[in-house]
Amino acid sequence: MIQIKTILFATDFSPGAARACDMARALVQAHGAELVLLHVVTELADRHARLVSAEVIERLTAEVERHAVEDMHRFRDQHFQDAPVVTEIVIGRAHIEIIRQAHKVQADLIVMGTHGRAGLEKMLLGSTAEKVIRSSPIPVLTVRE
Repeated sequence: MIQIKTILFATDFSPGAARACDMARALVQAHGAELVLLHVVTELADRHARLVSAEVIERLTAEVERHAVEDMHRFRDQHFQDAPVVTEIVIGRAHIEIIRQAHKVQADLIVMGTHGRAGLEKMLLGSTAEKVIRSSPIPVLTVRE
């Protein structure tokens, strides 16, 4: 039997992520695994950052981080109140940071929700889950919104 010791649950706090919580909780309980709850704050693209002063970017980043911490606590309390959870918030490109953090915490599995986009919307917006699946060296379990 495969032993799952650490599960990384990547969340953007969306309804799709909320649906994946049940699966993550069940896996944690079934395997006695540690759960790491991760949120990635997307960085401001360089081409946009050059149009704004460094001071404004610093204030904006601090405000976004503050809100991310509040959202993380609310999400954790709503979906994982009965389980010990480690929370992490990082800044960067979502799919890259999810894989980086999974490696850092030595995760055996990544769990994440998907938005279920298709067609033009998927082509224009991309899919973080798809990018993680394609580049992750460890298994990824996705739960559709």
